[in-house]
Amino acid sequence: MRRVMILGVAMMVGPMQAAVIGMNTPVKPLTVERVRTEVPKGEQAAWLAYLRRSTEQMGADKAALAAERAGMTEVPGLPKQGFSGRALRLHEPAAFYKSEEARRTGEIILSFQTPAGGWSKNLLMDAPRLKGQSYATANLAPTTASGGAEGAPSDFDTPKDAKWHYVGTLDNDATNTELHFLAKLSAAWPGAEGDGFRASFLRGVQYLLHAQYPNGGWPQVWPLEGGYHDAVTFNDDAEVESAELLTRVAGGYGQLRDSRPTHPGGEAAGMDGAPGQKVPGVEASPGVEAEEDYSFVPGAVRHEAKVAVAKALDCVLKAQVRVPMVPPASQKRDMGHPDSRGGSGSGVVHPDARGVLTVWAQQYDPLTLEPVSARNYEMPALSSGESASAMAYLMSLPKPSAGVVRSVEAAEAWFEADKIMGYTWSGGRETPGGRSLKKVDGAGPLWARYYSLTTEKPIFGDRDRTIHDEVMEISLERRNGYAWYSGGEEKVLEGFAGWERAVRRQE
Repeated sequence: MRRVMILGVAMMVGPMQAAVIGMNTPVKPLTVERVRTEVPKGEQAAWLAYLRRSTEQMGADKAALAAERAGMTEVPGLPKQGFSGRALRLHEPAAFYKSEEARRTGEIILSFQTPAGGWSKNLLMDAPRLKGQSYATANLAPTTASGGAEGAPSDFDTPKDAKWHYVGTLDNDATNTELHFLAKLSAAWPGAEGDGFRASFLRGVQYLLHAQYPNGGWPQVWPLEGGYHDAVTFNDDAEVESAELLTRVAGGYGQLRDSRPTHPGGEAAGMDGAPGQKVPGVEASPGVEAEEDYSFVPGAVRHEAKVAVAKALDCVLKAQVRVPMVPPASQKRDMGHPDSRGGSGSGVVHPDARGVLTVWAQQYDPLTLEPVSARNYEMPALSSGESASAMAYLMSLPKPSAGVVRSVEAAEAWFEADKIMGYTWSGGRETPGGRSLKKVDGAGPLWARYYSLTTEKPIFGDRDRTIHDEVMEISLERRNGYAWYSGGEEKVLEGFAGWERAVRRQE
């Protein structure tokens, strides 16, 4: 049996289909050496300056915390874990943001802002950060935190420094959500009592501007901490959320509208759940949603935001994956697996010599924009949830260019062609046998979390880095602990027809 490497996945090729079809491999680190050997000379200066800025900022962040702790005989314990950004109330009427409850939440948000200007994830935020307290909670994977096997060197989730992990991140909607909340508070408190919120917001915008790569992408964590956290990250909508917020900054307008689909982003029940998931105890109140205020942003910062948005859009378009010409659907259906080419679609796939334009991956190598792995069970692949969010972002753009139209049409065609009909994804930890894909007449559509970059068939990963083409072959723990199928992507397709009509009227 011979082995070939395809974008970071060791694929096993042979005459017989095996239960394990490949092994996930770690990302290549982003280093000065890589920049000097892989980046064109004319572009190296910007990348090297970026790496220096990241290193200097991490040093400044650590120095600031050390200064707080100077002379302390006892350092406060880690902040309590919670849902952080995903629990902040962003869709309330204006009266809520004028309340003392909202103002207190704003003060807590300010206390957890890192010196770099961002925020960590999974914070409870029920009380202000204490002097000398870490900016982040532990944020360790469950098995790593308990000293299990996943903490071994082969675990892609093992941090370089467990005491300095996710200190400033876009993961789990962190940083962007805090910024939206502060913009709501700015509108509610226009006088001097709101100046602190506006100053914090501007620091957060600078964080986004400084964290953006020269090619328009954003890493999951900044300052960079290594591993898959340095990848250009579409996971948890980090790329599109950052572009959307800076678009509002550049234009000076606001009203956050949660139009993106709910999609599987991580653990099914825990701190890494799907964006848009129901957070216990958080309910939106009826009424007209409060506006966000960006009028205080200086013109120079707005200009920087406009440049950053243009770079981000370019990155989104370039990151859309092309795959080899796919075989007819009759050849693509595989042994016992539901037909994943069940739709009709617009048929606009835009093939060329580079292949067929499809959708997006979860994360990318920052230098090459090739799909790469994240956690052990997250392999380079087409990712349905992130792709729905990227498509929704492109559809939100006024007067879309020909490139944007081509991108959206190709994504719609892929979603229609790869939807799974007649099945449900049901069960859970308390269900005998756990989660499973069940045939149900009339059910659907569903999409798998991941699709192979070469065959476009659904694929599934496990903690031991094995890759499978059947979800029932992975461990029960991973099958129950990750959203391998979702129907939330249908939401973006429902808006496609209206978007297409509007685009045609503009032509």
